[in-house]
Amino acid sequence: MSVPAMSTTVGSFHLSRSHGTPSRSFPRVRMAVRSGAVSVAPILTNLQKDCATSLPVLSHVADAMAADMRAGLAADGGSNLKMILSYVDSLPSGNEKGLFYALDLGGTNFRVLRVQLGGKEERVIATEFEQVSISQELMFGTSEQLFDFIASGLAKFAQKEGGKFHLPSGRMREIGFTFSFPVKQLSIDSGMLIKWTKGFAVSGTAGKDVVACLNEAMERLGLEMRVSALVNDTVGTLAGARYWDDDVMVAVILGTGTNACYVERNDAIPKQTGHASASGRTIVNTEWGAFSNGLPLTVYDREMDAASINPGEQIFEKTISGMYLGEIVRRVLLKMTEEGDLFGKSVPVKLSNPFILRTPDLCAMQQDSSADLQTVGSILYSVVGLESNFSARRIVVDVCDTIVKRGGRLAGAGIVGILQKMEEDSRGLIFGKRTVVAMDGGLYENYPQYRRYLQDAVTELLGTEISKNVVIEHSKDGSGIGAALLAASNSKYEHEF
Repeated sequence: MSVPAMSTTVGSFHLSRSHGTPSRSFPRVRMAVRSGAVSVAPILTNLQKDCATSLPVLSHVADAMAADMRAGLAADGGSNLKMILSYVDSLPSGNEKGLFYALDLGGTNFRVLRVQLGGKEERVIATEFEQVSISQELMFGTSEQLFDFIASGLAKFAQKEGGKFHLPSGRMREIGFTFSFPVKQLSIDSGMLIKWTKGFAVSGTAGKDVVACLNEAMERLGLEMRVSALVNDTVGTLAGARYWDDDVMVAVILGTGTNACYVERNDAIPKQTGHASASGRTIVNTEWGAFSNGLPLTVYDREMDAASINPGEQIFEKTISGMYLGEIVRRVLLKMTEEGDLFGKSVPVKLSNPFILRTPDLCAMQQDSSADLQTVGSILYSVVGLESNFSARRIVVDVCDTIVKRGGRLAGAGIVGILQKMEEDSRGLIFGKRTVVAMDGGLYENYPQYRRYLQDAVTELLGTEISKNVVIEHSKDGSGIGAALLAASNSKYEHEF
């Protein structure tokens, strides 16, 4: 498989292409010609059948998620879910004060943020952030190259500090480092990279402490900063949302990739040894992208997985997250074009390019309410070189809807699985009161059909009455400020809390 086109990120899900009316002034696209076309109807019917997410399917997925969580908590390697302990034992209280930084590395961009905290009365006094793109060369480069690039961006951002941002004399700037890849957490401020995901394949980092990698890069630049908290983006999202709402118990990221974390009782973690928590609870990072039990998969999913840089891994992520939805649709359309009569006898060469069709393209096509589906036709022409009639455009929208519906509903089932596990252990303390699931990520934020399918699945699985107590709430950019809050609560300096 060629490297994915990485424009859909955890924090940024936007339509960067301009889709106008197809014009004959466009350069002619290269075509392959085939004959012996058949109707595409059976292909669509089989796709819808294979992607079906009936209530029994969703129930099985939710139950399997809960079971895999328990197995992962019992022992490392007990299930596909790593169930990583975060060492975050206390969540933000609102008393935090001072200037803190956050660095968020979660996809094809990294973000730097600073926040001035004013305690209970003033809360967040001011925030500033910048976002920097990471090139494909860096994503496939060396560990030193990547972390030097990140440290350089952090240094440039710190130089612009001023205005409402004030660091007391004698203090070093402290960072909450949001690192959204599987890590074996060693303490609140150290963690060993297990493996890269989301299309990254950086050499020389696996098995190393990523905080040490960043600290060494900052030292090479002479930048006086220290990491006081290493957190996953979902952990940061949970902390950031909890700062404003005490009922937040779960956080889910749905963007380029996907993950979920939740607040767990220490006595429900058999594998936890030698770590005492005063609160009796800790945040567990599920790494649920690796889940695979009972998912309704198609031949297109299996072919995409086989061609990926991590075959057999991250199957849930490849089914529900923003990086992959567009690619699954592209593979379906390619088959319909090669074997069926969807677009006539010609097969555009561009349609064979992996990841050329992105999830934001699907979103734009599903928003098209024009009588002739003009936006759909424009995207098909400008992105993959397909000329289409109204009938073909309708089928394309049906394919998009089938893949997106499956993704959203499976994500909802995963959320219910987490809530079920928590409810079984807490004997009524989850479903019997208001419980908030904090959501972040561009896919969830910007794709209304996906959001609706997710919510529908949660309501179907829990029933109308219980689902009224489960609030699924968007927490935009919560992971950044959450990391800064956790840097504050784990500062080496004394606070006026």
